[in-house]
Amino acid sequence: MPNIEHPAYPAAALLHLESLVPCRESQVSLLLSIFGERQQFSFPSIFIYGHTSSGKTYVMQTLLNTLQLPHVFVNCVECFTSRLLLEEILIQLQRCSSETEPTSPVPCDTLNDFVRLFKQALVSRELQDQTLYIVLDRAEQLREMEANILPAFLRLQELTDSNVTVVLLSEIVWELFRPNVGCFDPLTLYFPDYSIGHLQKILSQNHPPEYTADFYAAYINILLGVFYMVCRDLKELRHLAALNFSKYCEPVVRGEANERDTRKLWKNIEPHLKKAMQTVYLREISSSQWERLQHDDGEPGQLKGLSAHTHVELPYYSKFLLIAAYLASYNPVRTDKRFFLKHHGKIKKTNFMKKHEKTSNHLLGPKPFPLDRLLAILYSIVDKRVAPTANIFSQITSLVTLQLLSMVGQNDQLEGPRYKCTVSLDFIRAVAR
Repeated sequence: MPNIEHPAYPAAALLHLESLVPCRESQVSLLLSIFGERQQFSFPSIFIYGHTSSGKTYVMQTLLNTLQLPHVFVNCVECFTSRLLLEEILIQLQRCSSETEPTSPVPCDTLNDFVRLFKQALVSRELQDQTLYIVLDRAEQLREMEANILPAFLRLQELTDSNVTVVLLSEIVWELFRPNVGCFDPLTLYFPDYSIGHLQKILSQNHPPEYTADFYAAYINILLGVFYMVCRDLKELRHLAALNFSKYCEPVVRGEANERDTRKLWKNIEPHLKKAMQTVYLREISSSQWERLQHDDGEPGQLKGLSAHTHVELPYYSKFLLIAAYLASYNPVRTDKRFFLKHHGKIKKTNFMKKHEKTSNHLLGPKPFPLDRLLAILYSIVDKRVAPTANIFSQITSLVTLQLLSMVGQNDQLEGPRYKCTVSLDFIRAVAR
């Protein structure tokens, strides 16, 4: 028995739609009940939200295209100004209302112009007899535009006096959208994250024809067992599945194992999945480079790990503070004069490198240091003069909150707070680079 049913649409089209949107049948059924029949007025505006890769955009595009409902689909990231957004809607509307190519777009600078041109574009009898859907993907970008854009789209049905429904797709909740002044609240619909069972079902549908469905499902089960705790993104998991499947099949291709020898297949794929763990979400190398690295049995060190990129998110002075903290943690206090003063005089090597201190400080771990030493090293490694402002101290607190630094002891010590640097040498090299 089909899960998606509606008397206004053909059963064959609904059955085909159900096969295209696995694990989203309940959301599609709810949307169809809201849409109603083609000629009926639907709700003026619908707000659909959920985390990234939860199927919002795909479900809306598939639903509208499969049932051949007249619609306009605009990405608000691409149309980043109100003029681009309004003109793109009018251009796509011309394509819906006529078979000919749209003429050159009429400049649309204001909402009044948009409403007038929108009514002119709805001259086609086909668009007058059924609901037109305007889908705005990445709708959180509307908050950066003029203050009247979002309220106008929420009640576009009333402004144009036409059968139109605006669908907003976003990754944030409606409470972060609502303007300070009163506006029409849309009907909200939540798309939950895919569970591990849903991901297993969806990814298993892409099995290659030369292998059985059970063999590919076992591979997906192994893949999710490794990556599910760190990655729930369906697109990224699908990319990883396609990228590593050839390595999983190698023992079968060479005749060393059959499709049921799960233990041999797991031993063969395990080191390569560990290497792939280093670049989840990053795409540091292309698919062809990754396959070449697998073929050459490259070491994991050939790929930059996640720590090599985390510094990108740090503010300018936080990077120098982190470098100064690392130097303070792993260099003895007596070496500060030698490393950070220009005119330190002659220092005999035997004075600061004793016999029992030849062990690498990286093996001994980070040592605590006071705040004044951290600031002194910071002033010496930054080219320009840095004033000890509240901004600098707040960035130190932020580094502690991010667990890149750790505070040693209590805040009420007479000598002031002491810190330790908790990041690795590779991380600091990436920051310094």
